[in-house]
Amino acid sequence: MRVMTNGTELAVQVHGTGAPLLLLHGWPHTGRIWDQVRPEGRRVIVPDLRGLGDSAEARDGFDASCGAADLIGLMDAMEVETVEVAAIDASVPTAFLLAMTRPERVSRLVLMEGTLPGLPGGFDAPPWWFGFHAAPDLPEALVEGREDAYLGWFLRDVRDADLRAGLVDAYRGRPRLSAGFGSYRAMGRNAELIQAATGAGRLRVPTVALGGNVVGERLHRQLEPVTDDLRGETLERCGHIVPLDRPDALVKLFANP
Repeated sequence: MRVMTNGTELAVQVHGTGAPLLLLHGWPHTGRIWDQVRPEGRRVIVPDLRGLGDSAEARDGFDASCGAADLIGLMDAMEVETVEVAAIDASVPTAFLLAMTRPERVSRLVLMEGTLPGLPGGFDAPPWWFGFHAAPDLPEALVEGREDAYLGWFLRDVRDADLRAGLVDAYRGRPRLSAGFGSYRAMGRNAELIQAATGAGRLRVPTVALGGNVVGERLHRQLEPVTDDLRGETLERCGHIVPLDRPDALVKLFANP
């Protein structure tokens, strides 16, 4: 289905019935990374985020505040009052800001394999691609036409060849590349938004921080000083893309909202 929200149009998959569960992908992903996460008794809502996947092309609006507004509009359009939100990688700041600013709409927050700009406890030095992707125009100029090699490097641990090819195709061409790099270009703004939110109050929504073998415990360390109800876990036998490596752990977690 397609949903108009906050000046853009999102492609959204919906599966099952029951308590709503909103699953947010990272970069370079689409909603397809969640295909193996189908807990019984849950209404699973999986959008392709602004400008990405099968959603409408977008030139701006990639900061966490705009992303949170996109999600509120999506929930309103689907007549969902409260929802459990799970986010990975580049969508973590958006999900965090949503729960901070609209806690009455989020029943539980599950954050995995991402970090929060503006809060201490993350990477001592950010990975090299953070700065590269944030540079204006340069990554598009170098990556366009070389998507298979460049994006394939980030997706090298995706064992399903069809899925890996589909994810690369979803970012092929300058408009989709630019939308993907948009979350990196918004990191400075996201740091300001997150510092302002945590300066004004604490995260009151029950929260779970899950780590794989890339981010590990860093996200839990960032959340601990600002969160009232926090549980952290580092998953065994798990790389960066948790829904692909440990869908069993996520299904078990989401079966108990």
